[in-house]
Amino acid sequence: MILANISIPLLGMVDTAVVGHLDSAHYLGGVAIGSLIFSFLFWGFGFLRMATTGLTAQAQGANNDKLTHKILQHSLLLAAVIAVTILVLQIPISQLAFYLIDSSEQVTNAARTYFDIRIWSTPAILINYVILGWLIGRGATKQALFLVLAVTISNMVLDIIFVNYLGMDVDGVALASVIAEYIGLIVGLRILIHHGIGRDIFIRDPVTHRLHTQNWLQLHGNIFIRTLCLIFSFAFFTTQGAKQGDIILAANAVLINFIIFMAFVLDGFANAIEVITGKAIGSKNRQQLKQGFKLSTMWAFSLACIFSVIYFLFGSDIIGLLTTIPEVVDIANDYLIWLIVIPVIAVWTYLFDGFFIGATRSVEMRNTMLFSTLFCYLPAWYLLQPLKNDGLWLALLIFLAARGISQSFYLSKILQMAPK
Repeated sequence: MILANISIPLLGMVDTAVVGHLDSAHYLGGVAIGSLIFSFLFWGFGFLRMATTGLTAQAQGANNDKLTHKILQHSLLLAAVIAVTILVLQIPISQLAFYLIDSSEQVTNAARTYFDIRIWSTPAILINYVILGWLIGRGATKQALFLVLAVTISNMVLDIIFVNYLGMDVDGVALASVIAEYIGLIVGLRILIHHGIGRDIFIRDPVTHRLHTQNWLQLHGNIFIRTLCLIFSFAFFTTQGAKQGDIILAANAVLINFIIFMAFVLDGFANAIEVITGKAIGSKNRQQLKQGFKLSTMWAFSLACIFSVIYFLFGSDIIGLLTTIPEVVDIANDYLIWLIVIPVIAVWTYLFDGFFIGATRSVEMRNTMLFSTLFCYLPAWYLLQPLKNDGLWLALLIFLAARGISQSFYLSKILQMAPK
């Protein structure tokens, strides 16, 4: 799953590099703003993947194949309903988003172009979330990797064709994403058929349905709130950077790719923890739970340290690969120091998230995120405004640290309460 996760930020880096080598910073800013909006729309519904993984892993640990099929059924139906609703409401969503985001006219126009095209990938993205979560929960990591790579490689190739060869700009990047997601959907459905999933999963079993639905809805609701807070935090970061000018916005967009790449790599360990935790709880094996968590912690922290070293030694070179706009390169290098510190602080949040998802402890996930956002991140930003962009980066660092610390308070209690 680490390989699968690496491919996702690589895609974002290709998007950034393709538009970052065009002749104006507003293309890069437009992709950053457009991606931000879809972070709300798509990452906000990331519970479709996370809850599906946790519940499926526990059902798999209990050797209950019938329940894993019902989990897939519920999640696919919910994904379809959400996708249709977003498409129907796309005009008011667009109007609200661009009303709230304060950026220059050129950046806003580029972002609108991106939005109007990318919105049509919604059904494929949300259904792919469910399929990916179900595969991870069942331990079918090779097939999950194949699904992610199908989307990522298609998107990279199409990015280069549309922008570098056909002369498109933001519209080419958006169109590449749409086509790639539907290629991934076709691959995902083929994988489900390979697992013996057919139309029979939509036949309702009243007993299983009644027992499962209440917990399922509560779990999804709590993770949805948690994810909205997370996306709000990064959206707030982007909009505050935009208020400092297009160059700051573009530089922060380049640097955010460093965080995204690191996060998805470390999420590979979180995915492993999700499956280990879910299966251990499903099979009532506390020793397996503790051993798996200890091993993942050691490897994840070691990798986080490696990221800090790489960013220290080669950060400027990576920035140069992502953009050739001189002003953006200079500003991004000025704030590179924050990216050197963040990996060893942020690693715990990704690792603990995996544990809570596998344990389906969504209340704790929700509460720690609300605390970190409302009582740490926003007050820190308010007090640090005189430091401008440095203050913004420091507030983000405080937010990540607060998440890890607050999650650790719950962690030991959950480990002690785990079934023997």
